[in-house]
Amino acid sequence: MSYVEKTPKTWSAVCIAVYLAGIVYMGVDTIPDEIGLWLGLCGLFLLLLLPCLAVPLSKFVYHRIRMDADTLRVGRERIPLTAIDPVSVQTASQQPLPTAAEQYAASLNAVDAPLPGLRAGDRGEPRLVGGGWSVPMGMDSVVIRTRQGEQLRIATRDRVAFLTALAQGTASPDRTTLK
Repeated sequence: MSYVEKTPKTWSAVCIAVYLAGIVYMGVDTIPDEIGLWLGLCGLFLLLLLPCLAVPLSKFVYHRIRMDADTLRVGRERIPLTAIDPVSVQTASQQPLPTAAEQYAASLNAVDAPLPGLRAGDRGEPRLVGGGWSVPMGMDSVVIRTRQGEQLRIATRDRVAFLTALAQGTASPDRTTLK
């Protein structure tokens, strides 16, 4: 059993295509005569491209979900499936799907920054898994518990598929007897 949450690449592809089209368009008239100016504009417009690619890169690094038979990997963290409470996974899967507005509101409030007062533990909220500081705008998040009682918030793009795979991974007969 394995699960990999695919990351959409449409935004990144559009941004890079616009950058390359602009650079080629400027280069058609300037390259033979003003190559220094063209290189300078390439660098200047690259400074505009990087912030546009920062969010998709952050989602890829901190909120990428991969699961194999033994381990759930979210971003930079690895959680053994034996440490996850299967009852909390079933509870999360039975909750109704949030609307787009509810997802945006939840992502605005799911902050876990390493600053005093902004830590989720300081406010009594679930810890955000993966290493990021917050749930990206518009992404859904799922709250599950470990067998030790720690609440974990996991940002996901496909709640139903993720919880289905997690339920299958934690409901194995040999996993329910380990505590």
